[in-house]
Amino acid sequence: MNLLPKSSKEFASVDYWEKFFQQRGKKAFEWYGTYLKLCEVLHKYIKPREKVLVIGCGNSELSEQLYDVGYQDIVNIDISEVVIKQMNERNAGRRPHMSFLKMDMTQMEFPDAAFQVVLDKGTLDAVLTDEEEKTLQQVDRMLAEVGRVLQVGGRYLCISLAQAHILKKAVGHFSREGWMVRVHEVASSREQVFEAEPQFSLPVFAFVMTKFRPVPGSALQIFELCTQEQGKPVRLESADRLAEAVRERQHYAWLCSQLRRKARLGSVSLDLCSGDTGEPRYTLHVVDNPTVKPSRDSHFAIFIIPQGRETEWLFGMEEGRKQLAASAGFRRLVTVALHRGQQYDSMESIQAELSTRVMELAPAGMPPQQQVPFLSVGGDIGVRTVQHQDHSALSGEYVIEDVQGEDRRYFRRLIFLSNRNVVQSEARLLKDVSHRAQKKRKKDKRKQRPAGTSEDSPPAPGQSIDKSYLCCEHHKAMIAGLALLRNPELLLETPLTLLVVGLGGGSLPLFIHDHFPKSRIDAVEIDPSMLEVATQWFGFSQSDRMKVHIADGLDYITSLACGEARPHYDVIMFDVDSKDPTLGMSCPPPAFVDELFLQKVKSILSHEGIFILNLVCRDLGLKDSVLAGLKAAFPLLYVRRIEGEVNEILFCQLHPEEKLATPELLERAQALERTLRKPGQGWDDTYVLSDMLKTVKIV
Repeated sequence: MNLLPKSSKEFASVDYWEKFFQQRGKKAFEWYGTYLKLCEVLHKYIKPREKVLVIGCGNSELSEQLYDVGYQDIVNIDISEVVIKQMNERNAGRRPHMSFLKMDMTQMEFPDAAFQVVLDKGTLDAVLTDEEEKTLQQVDRMLAEVGRVLQVGGRYLCISLAQAHILKKAVGHFSREGWMVRVHEVASSREQVFEAEPQFSLPVFAFVMTKFRPVPGSALQIFELCTQEQGKPVRLESADRLAEAVRERQHYAWLCSQLRRKARLGSVSLDLCSGDTGEPRYTLHVVDNPTVKPSRDSHFAIFIIPQGRETEWLFGMEEGRKQLAASAGFRRLVTVALHRGQQYDSMESIQAELSTRVMELAPAGMPPQQQVPFLSVGGDIGVRTVQHQDHSALSGEYVIEDVQGEDRRYFRRLIFLSNRNVVQSEARLLKDVSHRAQKKRKKDKRKQRPAGTSEDSPPAPGQSIDKSYLCCEHHKAMIAGLALLRNPELLLETPLTLLVVGLGGGSLPLFIHDHFPKSRIDAVEIDPSMLEVATQWFGFSQSDRMKVHIADGLDYITSLACGEARPHYDVIMFDVDSKDPTLGMSCPPPAFVDELFLQKVKSILSHEGIFILNLVCRDLGLKDSVLAGLKAAFPLLYVRRIEGEVNEILFCQLHPEEKLATPELLERAQALERTLRKPGQGWDDTYVLSDMLKTVKIV
């Protein structure tokens, strides 16, 4: 028997509800959950001795069950005469102090301030079916009556699905009245909420609107959200932010529902937030591996990524996570990244915190009570120490952090928080320092720090940075590209001139400066904050052979190309990122590979020079266009793809002596490396130049 209406507008009709309860009979109809599912939130916001009005009571057993556990001052109203008669017959003898009255909630007959709680389970949702003027007027009358019959300090407790138009109306109405607005997600609500539609699953919320005494001229508005996992509500700055937070919870519930029902949903990522601050605490990526045959022990696992390693290809890129899932041998793997700025005590505490939530992401068909393994790298949560955090007018918020790498060595990183999963610059620290030692040093530093100095005072330039080590693979490839210059074995004695656009932490120009003693380098950086970062935190310094120019690289090169004394650089390097995250190419900005601009680059490149470009482009059509433009400007174009990354290093030459085959490239790289390995050069033995050129291809 289908009891659902033909149109949602019928929910507001007396005739519909009369027919509904006549057809249904005496069997209770529970919108949005039973008493057992709602009791936690009901007991939190209703005291046993308070006088409670239930509007739109229907034939729900909720009032009866509240009465039976001690809430005995309850009045119920409904517009259906049929259901009121049924409920009076059902309760007259068993619950003598509870009343059921036929009454229109938009014209209630109670005196002002007669109740301390008005309880509404699905009634507002049933009435507010659309945003037509007639409907909104009816809802206004209903909410005005709710406000009239409540005492100051009383609460309108409304159980709802919190659809966007309902949340907007309820929050807007009561916030304008000066009430405190709280939205509380109901625990265990992500199950079936409609008996008539067992496949329908959305989270249930409780609106808790607390009546305050009006204060003339006051514009104070209070908005709060309390989610299932939070011990206390989080204060939000606006009604819009509250609505956004509710939408996030609804989207999460939908994802969980889809993941439970389907064996595979594609790539799914979501954040779990701190219950105390509302800030992201964990980022989860759900990876399905359909090639794994289902067995009792292969359904589901959780992989905790150590702090600071979430940017590695295996953990930070979709393809890497797929490889991780395949090697782990589970049908579904959830990787968990730990956010900077959050405190984590141990792997055990993380598992305890996540154990309930991650089960909501389990795949369909997993046996009940199945033990879900937590995996990690060596059982360690890793070490991440934020050394400095600041704001740049051009780059936004950024942090300098020290992290422990795979080999227990420590690395310093520059991260722009607008793109927190990308390492902008990285350098290896000279000495391994345990996390405990770092904490002790900070504690001692606070004790000894003179008045007026910052706790974040950086070490002296070069004090802790291993300048001989290049962390970034694309920087290694760019250095290897110098082997394309004529006579690479003589480069240490050659007065090379280089232009490097994009400073970052300064490791690339600094490496060239230190390893090629005759080189002269002009580095161009648009953001003055980055020069400060490079100097204070990455051991960078200028010299008579190294000058930094704070300028837009486009303007700087244009001025050189148009000048009378036009320079001719032996090497020009572009390692500059785009500030626009909407582009399919994050490095360089498109203007740097514009056809007219490339002509300016050509004009300041020496006859036998090389132009080296770091290209990061996920838009295949755009990448093809960039390669075609470079090929049109430069007769010879080599491409070197960085394994496990999106980066591609392009080597462009104007007047090459010849197209070098792979064996010849490797011979040149080996010759250059033999020269660089001379005593006193501080060469890193793990860096093999010839390896960087093995996979170079001519476009």
